[in-house]
Parts: sequence; C-alpha cells; structure tokens
Amino acid sequence: MTANTLQTPARPRPRSDQRVLARLRPMLWHVTVLVLLLFLLYPVLWMVGSSFKPTQDIISTLSPWPVHFAGSNYSTGWQGSAGTTFSTYFLNSALVALGAVIGNTASCSITAYAMARLEFRGRALVTGLAVGMLLMPKEVLLIPQYLLFHKLGWVDTDLPLIVPKFLAVDAFFVFLNLQFMRGLPRELDDAAALDGCGPFRTFRYILLPLIRPAMATTAIFTFIWTWNDYFSQLIYLNSPDKQTMPVGLRMFLDATSGSELGPMFAMATVSLAPLFALFVFFQRNLVQGIATTGFKG
Repeated sequence: MTANTLQTPARPRPRSDQRVLARLRPMLWHVTVLVLLLFLLYPVLWMVGSSFKPTQDIISTLSPWPVHFAGSNYSTGWQGSAGTTFSTYFLNSALVALGAVIGNTASCSITAYAMARLEFRGRALVTGLAVGMLLMPKEVLLIPQYLLFHKLGWVDTDLPLIVPKFLAVDAFFVFLNLQFMRGLPRELDDAAALDGCGPFRTFRYILLPLIRPAMATTAIFTFIWTWNDYFSQLIYLNSPDKQTMPVGLRMFLDATSGSELGPMFAMATVSLAPLFALFVFFQRNLVQGIATTGFKG
C-alpha cells in the first residue's frame, strides 16, 4: 500500500444512502428492543402457556403456546392439596403482606426521621450501624431469630413475619427514607418550630406529606418481596392451614409427586396477578420514588 493510497480522501456517501440509514436506524433499534423484551418475558409466557397445557405437553415442548387446551388446570389447582384450598393460601399471603407493608412503611419512615432530623447523642453511630446492616446477610440472623421467636411461642404463627416489620428491621427501606429526608430543606423544620410544632407534629404535618414517594416505594417493594418470600414463611409456618402461597405451591408439587404440573403452573399464574395489578396501578409512584431518592442523596 503506497502513501498516495493512504492520503486518498474517503468518498462521501450519497444523500440517498444517508436517508436510508437514518430511516433504518430507529427501526433496527426497535427490533433489537423487542427481541430483548421477548427474551426476558419468555419464562413468564412459558409459565402462563403451560398453565393451559396437559402435563405431558409441558414436559415435552418448550413452546409457550398450548396445542391441547386444558382449562381445567385452574379449577383442579384451586382445590389445593392435603385438604387445604388455594383460597386459604391466598388469604394467608394477603394478611402477611398487608401487615408487613403497614409495619415497614410506618416504622422505617419514623426511624429515618429520627436519624435525619433529630439531634441526639450517638446519632452518627446509630445511623452508621443501621446502614451497615445492609451488608449483613439475612441468613446470619436466621438461627438467633428462630430461637427468639421459639422462646416467645410465635413459631407456626404470622407474628414472626409481621411484628419485626414494625421495628424497622429492613435497613434498605430505612436508608431509602433517610436519603429522601436529607434532600428536604431544613428551613421547613425551623418554620414549623416557630409555629409551635414539636418533633411529632413536624413529622406528621410537614414531612410526612413530602415523603410520600419514598413511602410508596417502600410499600410496593415490601409487598412484592413479602408476597414472593418462600424461605422465611417455610421456616416459621408449619400447619397446612397457615401456609402462604409460595409454600402452598411447593406443597402442591410434593403431594402429587410432580405429576400435576398443569395445576401448579395455573396457581403460579394466579399468584402473579396481584403483583401485576400492583405494578400497573402504582408504576408512576414507584418510578418517582426511586428517581427522587437517587437524586436527593
């Protein structure tokens, strides 16, 4: 290759080619996004499609579309196993999730207010320890907590799954509310103090309406994580009539020795309905809470 060849200027593309590329670029982007979306949604589509298949079709094919329609999977699955219907599992999950949402939303916001706004000795140490709890694996506390709840006689009840939520044990949500409150101006507290408000009234009437996005995010994530929690509910709940939806699905599979996969997938699809509805109705609050918390740190 000679020097003259290297110095030859590149031939400009015709305008017609540039227009074609400009039109194709958004189309290629959308096609790529749709392919990635289908790849991410394939497990969900396969589960929903399998809920309408006979068991032998579920095992033999990876296609999400049912060839032989089996709508009876839903009625069979709702009958449950071991004499316990899935309506019992569903109501138990709803009770535990509702208690956890109320407890986490209230306790984490109050704890974050104390750390962010109140002046007391050792506040920095307490805040550091609370944030440091984010680094501690949940499994480390499992045995001490189980022994404590066993001493209290709470095993095989909903109390171990609900009562700790009222004590701000989820450091992630405390940190989330703390970061949000730190972004609010201190002048609000000073103005409230001039009007004669104490700490409780300042929190109740001034800060609480302003931290609704963070509280909504706390409530939504608490509901999702509690609804899908399998491990804790398996540890603390023993009686079949006190089991929740995730454990009920597992019990259903054990009772039938894996031969009734269709009803199990049907009930798994039903268990996703509350989460899907929650995301549809509160998507705006969820995105707003995450975005504002991140920018106001």
